[in-house]
Amino acid sequence: MRSGINAFLSFPVFAVLYCYTAVGVVVVFILTTFKAKRAVQFLTMIWAKSVFAIMGKKLTIKGKNYLDKNNRYILVANHASLFDIVAITSFYPQVAWFGHERLLKVPVFGGFLRLIGYVPFREPTIRNTRHMLDQLIDRSKNQSVAMFPEGTRTLDGKINPFFRGFIYLMRTGNSDILPITLNGFYNLKPKNRLFIDFGSKLEVIIHKPVPGEELKDKTDDEIIKRIKGIIESAYNCNH
Repeated sequence: MRSGINAFLSFPVFAVLYCYTAVGVVVVFILTTFKAKRAVQFLTMIWAKSVFAIMGKKLTIKGKNYLDKNNRYILVANHASLFDIVAITSFYPQVAWFGHERLLKVPVFGGFLRLIGYVPFREPTIRNTRHMLDQLIDRSKNQSVAMFPEGTRTLDGKINPFFRGFIYLMRTGNSDILPITLNGFYNLKPKNRLFIDFGSKLEVIIHKPVPGEELKDKTDDEIIKRIKGIIESAYNCNH
């Protein structure tokens, strides 16, 4: 019964979200043309917050005191839903994103990602890998970079093994790592379900940044174990 209601309500909600996002893409495109970076970031944050309002969802954010917007981080988070990026953008619109190329193919949302400087992960050939790393290193010089070290959204609610890309970026730029735990997003809208669960509870937990200086002498496996452990310490797959 509940699934049927969620499926019935999801169609009009998605329609509204796509139309609303399409308008936002046009506005952001115009502002980007005039290089109005601050205005773009502000409107992006408002758009992200209102996405959850349209769904009737309250987004609880904990640990904001750990986030220094004047500092640069490598932001790493668990990945369960298309709405993960939206959640983080709602309080941290200054961040540059690195993620799977397939997100650029999502109608309207893909256009939005292009406008905010999304760096897509492509087939890892030598040429593509060099180009991706060059883009990420260039962005990390002036702003925080966010990525999902799992590489793709979980299909069962459990956090997948982490890839090492964020470690290479940390060693190159010596940035601090900002771990973030996202709870409830797998229940909200996972990759393998078409409709939204309007009864899910959404929570973002910002952890204390881990200084790059503390990690530079660690092995890749040690770094992954520590950062993944921090994220998992607050993770509730049934949230």
